[in-house]
Formats: sequence, structure tokens, C-alpha cells
Amino acid sequence: METPYLSDARSVVVGTALTQGGRRRSASDLCSRLEPYGFLVPWLVGFFALTLGPAVSSLYLSFTDYDLVDAPYWIGIGNYVRIASDDPRFWKAMQVTFTFVVLAMPLKLTFALTVAVALNKGLKGLSFFRAIFYLPSLLGASVAIALLWRQIFAGDGLLNRLLAHLIGYDGPSWISTPGTALYTLVLLAVWQFGSPMIIFLAGLRQIPKDMYEAASIDGASAGRQFFKITLPLLTPVIFFNAVIQTIDAFKAFTSAFVISNGSGGPIDSTLFYTLYLYQEAFVNFRIGYASALAWVLVVIICVFTALAFFSARFWVHYDD
Repeated sequence: METPYLSDARSVVVGTALTQGGRRRSASDLCSRLEPYGFLVPWLVGFFALTLGPAVSSLYLSFTDYDLVDAPYWIGIGNYVRIASDDPRFWKAMQVTFTFVVLAMPLKLTFALTVAVALNKGLKGLSFFRAIFYLPSLLGASVAIALLWRQIFAGDGLLNRLLAHLIGYDGPSWISTPGTALYTLVLLAVWQFGSPMIIFLAGLRQIPKDMYEAASIDGASAGRQFFKITLPLLTPVIFFNAVIQTIDAFKAFTSAFVISNGSGGPIDSTLFYTLYLYQEAFVNFRIGYASALAWVLVVIICVFTALAFFSARFWVHYDD
């Protein structure tokens, strides 16, 4: 017969074992739950140290007078008041940038869609042509391509040599003439059509073929099929590309910096907003003022993006 003391001891041992087992399971469950967050640590470190931290710092500096040497001096909204009322170069940069966005974005998307439609016709060697057409998007933002572009459109560049040889026309220096300098940068942006072209091509592949077959049986021409089937079903992709390319156009910098040697010339005809921001920050060392310019650009991009999403309800057609 088991004594009460032995029964109590056995209960204590069993209880202790169950408690330790429960703790091990709890620790194991906790590790399993925390494991996904461990993979996020590199991204979180990069986000807080390289994105959110500098953004908050620049927001603070935008309300100060700071030149990288002396300590920041708080001036409130003084930088923003100067931007709105006493900076003609700001308005010139806005004019140049908006002109670039209005010209480059639609032309780039139109050209990309045209090439995507052509490639979607069952062209042999599609992978090869897709890679070739995508290559400019990889190289177009580089300094080397900007230097090459400057040589092509210089006074003694390749374009003028071709024009002189073919039609006997002695062209100007396209990049040094105020009336044409910006358009050479627009042409460079359009040449980098590969990225939206790939996205358009993927969207075209998702359109059911039986729709075109039914339309052909009903006697619809190729043009009518494009405007009544292809474009409506492709509007989500068009919307995505339009938003991305508009943001990229507002952020354009390298081509204008290299082609104009950092001046935005001739006579500020290629003074992109980002180039003006760079000049204020790292040429004139007005860091506080440049930070204010940066936040104005953030607001402008947010406004355009919000307007795009608002207008999407009227022309973007989803499956539902």
C-alpha cells in the first residue's frame, strides 16, 4: 500500500516534469514565432538607419539654417517662405521638371506599349529581343551613357555628322542650345523604355486569346480590337507604369548633371529640380534650404500620386 508521503513525492516529480516540458514547449513556440522577425532584422536596420532616420533628420534641418560647418540654427518656416516668395531659380527648376515629366512620361509609355504589342505577336526569338530592348533601362541612368549622349548631340557629334552627310544640314550643338537641350534629355528618357515594356508585355500575355478570336469572327478590325479589348484590359498595367514612371521622371538627375556639367545650363534650360537641390546642398552648402526643397518635392510627388489614384476609378478597369 502506497504511503501518502510517496504519493505526494510522485505528484511533485510529475508536476515538475510537466512544468519543465511546458516551459520547453513555450520557449520553442516563442522561438518559432520570433524566427520570421529575425529575417526582417536586416531590412529593419536599413529602414531605420538609412531611410527613416535621414528622412526625420532632413525634416528637422528643413526648419533650420545649416551649412555643414556651424550648428543648425532654428528659423522655423523661413526656408519654405523663401521657396514660395523669393527664389526665381526654384520656379525655373519647377518649370523645367514639369515640362520634362509631361513630355517624357507619355512618350516613354507610348513607345514601350508599341514595342510590347509588336513583341506579343508571336515573334521568333522573343527572349533575345526582350533582353535587347530592356538593356537601355539598365544602362540609361549611368554616367557612361550620359557622356555618350553628350557626344552624340554635341556640335561635332554623331547626329550632326549624319545630318550633314545625308541632307547637308549643319546642325547646332543640341545640348548647348537652350531651345533643344531639354529635348535631348527627353529623348534619352524615352530610349530607356525597357522596364515599362516588360511590364506591358506581361500584361498583354494575361489577356485571353478567345476575346480576340470572338472579335475577329464578329468582323472587328485589328485597330478596333486594340482600342476595345487590349487597352481596357490593360488599364491596370498602364496605371501602374504611369505612376512609377512619373515618380522616376520627377527624380531624374544623372543625365542632366552629366550633360550640363552640373550647371543645369545652358541658361538653366536643363535645371531639373533634383539638380537644383544638389546645387543648393553641395555647391552652396545650404543644407537646411536643400532639405526644405527635398520635402517640397516629396509633397509634390505625393500630390501627383494621390491624384492618379483618385482618377483611376474613372478609367482603370479591373476584373471585377
